[in-house]
Amino acid sequence: MPHSHLIKPMLSELYPEIDYGKGVFLYDKAGFEYLDACSGAVTANIGHGIEEILQAIYRQGQQVSFVYRSQFTNEPSEQLAALLSKETGLDWCFLVNSGSEAVETAVKIAIQHWQEKGRPSKRRVISRWLSYHGITLGALSASGHPVRRERFDSFVGDWPAVEPPYCYRCPFGMTYPGCNVQCARQLETVIRRIGEGNVAAFIAEPVIGAAGGAIDAPPEYFRIIKEICEKYEILFIADEVMTGCGRTGTFLAMEHWGIKPDIVALGKGLSAGYAPIAAALVTKEVLEPILQGSQVIMSGHTFSANPLSSAAALAVLKLIKSEKMIEGIGEKAEYLQNELKGMKKNYAFIGDVRGIGLMIGIEFAGSVNGKKIDAAFTSILVEGAKKEGLLLYPAAAGIDGRSGSAVMIAPPFTITIPEIDELIARLERTFKSITVI
Repeated sequence: MPHSHLIKPMLSELYPEIDYGKGVFLYDKAGFEYLDACSGAVTANIGHGIEEILQAIYRQGQQVSFVYRSQFTNEPSEQLAALLSKETGLDWCFLVNSGSEAVETAVKIAIQHWQEKGRPSKRRVISRWLSYHGITLGALSASGHPVRRERFDSFVGDWPAVEPPYCYRCPFGMTYPGCNVQCARQLETVIRRIGEGNVAAFIAEPVIGAAGGAIDAPPEYFRIIKEICEKYEILFIADEVMTGCGRTGTFLAMEHWGIKPDIVALGKGLSAGYAPIAAALVTKEVLEPILQGSQVIMSGHTFSANPLSSAAALAVLKLIKSEKMIEGIGEKAEYLQNELKGMKKNYAFIGDVRGIGLMIGIEFAGSVNGKKIDAAFTSILVEGAKKEGLLLYPAAAGIDGRSGSAVMIAPPFTITIPEIDELIARLERTFKSITVI
């Protein structure tokens, strides 16, 4: 095989080369078929090879592919911002290129909000352990993902201070509902320790993704969080990069609990993988001091709000709407979750099946062939599944964020019931194969 000049996640690994994708399937150059049970990185929400999206990108490219945001605006970006505002109820939209950028932009706006209100001491951000907000240094500072933080420990901020709502392995050694949702109430203690006059924002994922494997919170968790934030005048940032744009069965996952965040980060499914784009959405109340003050948000990137990516995202969101894809998630998710929970009876190493909508996590526990399951088991399982033509998303797990093993199943919204049956069949073969390793 000729030498590759492309830096890949694992430098010594030989990756299959993908030839094309169609629907929920990907095909490599050797003709091998993969069922994309995780939408890549929980991104390809509408599936692969959708002609309408490709045509929308082509049409925009024929007009203009790039203009610089400090010189011009453009129609696709204006329309996308308006559509996102309508869907979320947040009035302003800052378009960027990745989830990490969206998170950092959200944090910058939160800090600038307080500066322009004459309260510059409110600049600290609080986040949770077992969280992942992105790989850039600012987003990594917010991330309570020990494995991804450790190499850059001297550069990242100490933002994680609150335990996650991890009922399967409660960090407080309690059981819901007798715990009084201590994981949410801990935020108030942390705020009081730091000083409410020093805290700008609290950031959290509605469903914990890569750092925990689709950990969903108790029903009253985010109501308590929002009440605490309002009590101490702290902005609530919802990182919906993974959950947003319909993944959990509502456009924003926060809708499940009737909570309106002050700022929302979107990404991944915003363009469903057809172009790089993400967004930070802001309420008018958050932006008002900036509008009345400097009128400049100190953030931005060369490709922010480029018309090509905006056209792709706009086409994706319109297709999701016209095909009523979000409305169809509930039935598919219930079927898939029931099938996965049914597998627990046959495989003792399945510890927990959890999640909301088509964002489902499986955490493993106990042992396989007398060997205790640890983080290394995730790689064994993911590679075993790949050999069976099934793509799973690896996730960290365990209360320390290091020692546990989990995967996520998050297929495209377009998956059919027969395709879910095929997903389960390939997963079953994977489980059977690893029990004889």
